Amino acid sequence: MPSKLAAEILHFTEAAGKCDTPAAVLDELDEISSRHCAVRVLGGMLLSIDFGSVESYELGKTIFLHRSVPKGWWDAHVLMQAKTPSPAVILARLALAPFTFSEATKMLDPIGMDRWAAEINLKYGIRDAMGCPIGGRWVFGFWSRKVIKVSPDQRALLYLGGAFATMRLQALTEPFAKRLPKGASLTARELSVLRLLAMGERPAESLPEIGDRQTFRALPA
Repeated sequence: MPSKLAAEILHFTEAAGKCDTPAAVLDELDEISSRHCAVRVLGGMLLSIDFGSVESYELGKTIFLHRSVPKGWWDAHVLMQAKTPSPAVILARLALAPFTFSEATKMLDPIGMDRWAAEINLKYGIRDAMGCPIGGRWVFGFWSRKVIKVSPDQRALLYLGGAFATMRLQALTEPFAKRLPKGASLTARELSVLRLLAMGERPAESLPEIGDRQTFRALPA
């Protein structure tokens, strides 16, 4: 268990609630992820109500990008997504656990995944990214200039950090018509289980399935 990373992520779960701007939330987590896992924070995105829609994309309201993200990447991404849904966003709606873009590419290439997102990423120096679906409403991401290689423990801890980051991002912004209503992204029980995972506890199921609500229900009370 990466004890130093675990300790800092656990501290972040408390510190995030004291950050007074979205930028401060992202900076706090980025400092931890870059130091211990060699990945940078990409940011958080509140999934749109309408599948495939980009109308609700608005920086500072439904999209929060970290300052480390290469300039121009997001604009290019939105232009293409207006024509074809991003594979990463599709997976974020369907996945129950964190995934990397390189893993998704290997899985989806045989069935003809549209490669426009990968091409844009490479153009702007993003070799790989990790998406963390949060409560079926948010996706939080990390990025790297290299293929992301993190252990199951590190992945679980980054997921925990992303979950608490999105909770704070949601609390710092006001709701509006084209986004989902405010409210807890995860239940109190789910958040408590994430904390236990960060401290070394293990459910009966495997770590990659920590986002599955059935996994949480299967745990002892």
